[in-house]
Amino acid sequence: MNIAPKFTGNNAYTPLLALPSMGVAASGRTWRLRDADARAAMAIAQSLDLDPVLARILSARGVTAETAAQYLNPSLRDEMPDPFVLKDMDRATERLASAVTSGETIGVFGDYDVDGTTASSILKLYFDWIGAPSLVYLPDRITEGYGPSASAFKALQNEGAGVIVTVDCGASAHEPIEQAARDGVDIVVFDHHLMNGPPPEGARAVVNPNRPDDISGLGNLSAAGVAFMGVVALNRALRDQGFFDGKTEPNLTKLLDLTALGLVCDVMPITGLTRTLVAQGLKVLGGEGNPGLKALGDRAGMKGPPSAYHLGFLLGPRINAAGRIGHARLAFELMTTDDRERRIELAERLHVLNAERQEIEADVQEAALRDIEINQRHADDVIVTAGEGWHPGVIGIVAGRLKEMFDRPVIVIGLDGDEGKGSGRSITGVDLGAAIGDAKDEGLLAAGGGHAMAAGLTIERAKIGAFRRALNVRLRNDIVKARENRTLDIDAVVAPGAVTKTFANLVATAGPYGPGNPEPSFVLLNMRGAYQKTVGKGHLSLTLKSETGESVRAIAFRAGGEPIEEILKSGQRFHVAGKVRADDWRGGDAGQLQISDAAFAG
Repeated sequence: MNIAPKFTGNNAYTPLLALPSMGVAASGRTWRLRDADARAAMAIAQSLDLDPVLARILSARGVTAETAAQYLNPSLRDEMPDPFVLKDMDRATERLASAVTSGETIGVFGDYDVDGTTASSILKLYFDWIGAPSLVYLPDRITEGYGPSASAFKALQNEGAGVIVTVDCGASAHEPIEQAARDGVDIVVFDHHLMNGPPPEGARAVVNPNRPDDISGLGNLSAAGVAFMGVVALNRALRDQGFFDGKTEPNLTKLLDLTALGLVCDVMPITGLTRTLVAQGLKVLGGEGNPGLKALGDRAGMKGPPSAYHLGFLLGPRINAAGRIGHARLAFELMTTDDRERRIELAERLHVLNAERQEIEADVQEAALRDIEINQRHADDVIVTAGEGWHPGVIGIVAGRLKEMFDRPVIVIGLDGDEGKGSGRSITGVDLGAAIGDAKDEGLLAAGGGHAMAAGLTIERAKIGAFRRALNVRLRNDIVKARENRTLDIDAVVAPGAVTKTFANLVATAGPYGPGNPEPSFVLLNMRGAYQKTVGKGHLSLTLKSETGESVRAIAFRAGGEPIEEILKSGQRFHVAGKVRADDWRGGDAGQLQISDAAFAG
């Protein structure tokens, strides 16, 4: 079995291991050749007869000649741990197995984002497969907000649920869980969010790899990953009890594409078990796959073998659109219905909702940019912008866009009367979640929390100014240090002839890529922009020409009005960094460079 493309001898692929002199990059980042052990790379190439560029990519990610074969072919047989290493998994499994064997109705309460809806779908599909009655409750983002409530638990109880599983939430929901316990309902929590204290006392079990006393080492799992582990544990327990005697046992690998979608869209580090789950999930999606995801992929125009890019940028946003400006129930139904016509209808609805979300997002972003310009907020180290009626379902996306645009932490607040709901995104090296937590403790926020790169908050309108000033004072030094250390890691300098589908496929064999396993970046030297045209909303499509006349198709997303546009349109020679992708629209062996940065030749 060939585990990866063999050595080709193509000089275009041969990595040059030195960066040339250059001007200041458009992004302001310092380009740095990623560290790789040359001897280890040679050993990898020789032991598996791999192309040198692929061997270097592997070496730069800590792979050795001894581990390369397994890394290139990740399998659950090698990586899957005993699910009972997770704290409380034994308690959760015991309660759920009892419910299944006694015919008790199981309730599921899930979050409204991609991770929550995929985790809910995993449980629902499994319960349906084994004939266990179940109910699913997904809250409305606008009217109910995040997390469980006593009223939601009561609604599930009134419909007959004696045990309720929360997914992607619940680890900190002390009051509603304790109330449910008093009402005689057992709560099992499947979560992955960081916990600052002990689990809710009223919970029957709290399965969370990020709870302080969990020693499983599986903190990279999202809720979908935890739900999959829970199903594996429950299936084993039922098998041991003879539940499947005379029955067909369900094939749990059919749930892996949903698991992968949740992991990728919740931006989990793609390492270890998580990388294996995503890799196997992509194989499932490329085969029979979840029919709802297949229908949505067809509507979204997915081409080529499924990749993490397809999960994160085509399927994920459409699933997320349901919870942001519609209702998460639409996405959940798409992933669980047996009705083919309904799947097609739901895929179309989610596609339309995503387009509506993009329009709403564009309007909020335009209004935020006006506020930033009029009030000179771009002079602040942390941008805090607020506006009346900004849709709470898109403020997080807008904050992320503005963060990239202004290269600093951004908080976007949608105001409604005397209160505002805000969402923030940070830059690497600046812990926004901790700052939000401190602001809450100081009485500047009614509610707030998050992690280093993202946070949410609730604030009184009258306190926004004080909050803005306090946040800038607290984070100013961290931001200065973060900017001083900004780098763009480069895997190799390659010739223009490397920008092909063949090369893109070669690089893809070391994937799937994501946080913890970054997609390789390559540099082309001494190029000049030709045949530029603006496409979409500020994207620059162009042909790059080398000194020897070779042509490369390229695209720079959101380049309009940015420093990179000036370099690419200058007519001068420049070095360009980016990722090599197959160009499925042109077909054949066509490739395209997705540009991430550029700098004038030194």
